[in-house]
Amino acid sequence: MRVEDLAKNVGGRVVGHAETQIKGIADLDHAGEGEIAYVDNEKFFPAALASKASCLIVSQSEKFPDRTLIEVANPKLAFALIGAALHRVKREPSIHPTAVVASTANVASSAYIGPQVTIGEHVTVGENCVLHPGVVLYDGVTIGNRVILHAGVCIGADGFGYVRHELGYQKFPQIGTVVIEDDVEMGAYTCVDRAALGRTRIGRGTKLDNMVHVGHNCDIGERVVIAAQTGISGSVVIEDDCVIGGQVGFGDHTRVQKGAIIGSKAGILPGKIVRPGVWWGIPVQPLDQYKRMNAHLNKLAEMRDEIKQLRQEVAELKSIKSALPKTSQ
Repeated sequence: MRVEDLAKNVGGRVVGHAETQIKGIADLDHAGEGEIAYVDNEKFFPAALASKASCLIVSQSEKFPDRTLIEVANPKLAFALIGAALHRVKREPSIHPTAVVASTANVASSAYIGPQVTIGEHVTVGENCVLHPGVVLYDGVTIGNRVILHAGVCIGADGFGYVRHELGYQKFPQIGTVVIEDDVEMGAYTCVDRAALGRTRIGRGTKLDNMVHVGHNCDIGERVVIAAQTGISGSVVIEDDCVIGGQVGFGDHTRVQKGAIIGSKAGILPGKIVRPGVWWGIPVQPLDQYKRMNAHLNKLAEMRDEIKQLRQEVAELKSIKSALPKTSQ
């Protein structure tokens, strides 16, 4: 594509040779003729000036004289959009011969169903979906439009629900469903359990990384981002536009309010309400509070030495006091 056409796609301004042909994207260090790279931080300006890329995406064109540029407010976003335009995956709608699709399933004709995919009874798969190898959709689940499920994703397995009694555990009925809304993407081996009663929901535009577990009856809002290895217990609500780091553990019946950010490896106790802001730690707490606690923890060794010295000084004072005549004490 021409630089001029790429700039139109991202609402950018061309500086230099608008007719230059671009065939692919690359990073600054490895880009060559016919490739485009981006720079959005001043510390990378020297690398950008030395780059052999045919075009650069920048926010400050005056910093790069005699180069072909696309000037935009957000170079990284523009680079992502241009990458999508230049590297479209040409995948024809089809159902792989090794896939197993139930006769009652409703799969859109524009969907791509990969090798070894299993689609159960009364499942709905929307328009332009991509199901990569080994995806399993249990009976009765609903997949919206433009959903991407990577290898090994499992939607609709029974939730982890049991009732304790004198002989052990009785399985609680797991007869609900899962609804995956439009434009959701799930990484490899992510699992979303069906609701015990009702539904488990993943909202429109939400992105789940590899190996994320969503328990039964969870309600995950729109445009939520959840990083790898996060585990979400049953009946958790995560409202719209939240960001969840990797390896976060959620107790059941917690609620994360709209726009909250939770750092990696945080632990959220059952029933906790996480309000807007940045949170971290175990148990989870506001970031400023977490930083103060860490600062104290980092001084523990120093404090231990001080306490040891103080104990020694107190012992010496006691020894001196005990040696004094009683009239002098």
